[in-house]
Amino acid sequence: MQESTVVIVGGGPSGLAISALLNQNSISHIILEKEDCNASLWRKNAYDRLNLHLASEFCSLPLMSHPTSSPTYLTKDQFLQYIDQYVDHFDIKPRYYRVVESATYDEVRNKWIIEAKNTFEGTLEVYGAKFLVIASGENSEAFIPNVPGLGKFEGEVVHSKYYKSGSKYKSKDVLVVGCGNSGMEIAYDLHNLGANTSIVIRNPLHVFTRDMIRTGMHLVQYFPVWIADTFITLQAKLTYGDLSKYGIYRPKDGPLYLKNITGKSAVIDVGTVEKIKEGAIKVISSGIKEIKKKNVIFENNVEKEFDVIVFATGYKSVANGWLKDYKYALNEKGFPKNPFPKHWKGDRGLYCAGLAKKGLFGVKKDAEAIAEDINRTLKLEN
Repeated sequence: MQESTVVIVGGGPSGLAISALLNQNSISHIILEKEDCNASLWRKNAYDRLNLHLASEFCSLPLMSHPTSSPTYLTKDQFLQYIDQYVDHFDIKPRYYRVVESATYDEVRNKWIIEAKNTFEGTLEVYGAKFLVIASGENSEAFIPNVPGLGKFEGEVVHSKYYKSGSKYKSKDVLVVGCGNSGMEIAYDLHNLGANTSIVIRNPLHVFTRDMIRTGMHLVQYFPVWIADTFITLQAKLTYGDLSKYGIYRPKDGPLYLKNITGKSAVIDVGTVEKIKEGAIKVISSGIKEIKKKNVIFENNVEKEFDVIVFATGYKSVANGWLKDYKYALNEKGFPKNPFPKHWKGDRGLYCAGLAKKGLFGVKKDAEAIAEDINRTLKLEN
């Protein structure tokens, strides 16, 4: 058994951030990452046109800000450059090809026992640690709803996790299911690259420019959430007008309030709304009832034929699969059981980072809280 003070499961931004902070305090730790690289979701599963939606001041990791010469909104490649510099600077060395198969708490030895398969060598490795950090991310496994007839759909089905570019769908009839940031941006990308695009928008949603969200995130540091919400919602109304005639309805509660309570983000518009207003991207206000061959039948009984369905329907956490004693920190769905802002801390030295649906801004806050708590616990014991 390989012993370490801390084992971190996941080499994405959360795991890297905690590693950097633990290194600062000379606390021994091991990062186990299932892929062959760090930040694999960013490197392998981000669509080509992706830019960070939040301003760079809200997208840095602990101990290292973005250079002042950086643009306000980073491209995917610029963010990955930053990650590479971060890993080099803090001498972070994840162990790649490590798929964690189980983690249980040993009540006798008061430590976590973690079993991981080394898929590169085909061997099983066992680790022992006083602290265990779940940093495997909220976006680990694609979620596609169970739609009647989907398995027999005669076109192509793709989840947004595997969507790269709309170039291969030129002149095809494409339906996007899901109207969060991914769905809205993919619809825009598809239209721009020549697809006949429709998007399902069933629920109310907030739409803003990214500068409005940046303003809101600065305001909320000095004023109550409702003031920030009122100000940017007024900005949005003046910019976009009444969108209800296009099938987009604004929620009653404000965007930052909803983000805090539900974790659901407002849509940051990349140009999709203008295309919807022009009628270039069609909005369908009904959910899918069933699929027959290439025909999608909606709940209002309208029937349309599509070549491709893109599901931008989010992800599910898979931590509960390998974390046998998940009850110390997570609920049945693999998300923190404790309410925000103490969501990151479980019992028996178990922590979860980056699972609060707060984006990179939340990743930084979680990492700082977890590293500080581990450091404080060790100092008290010594």
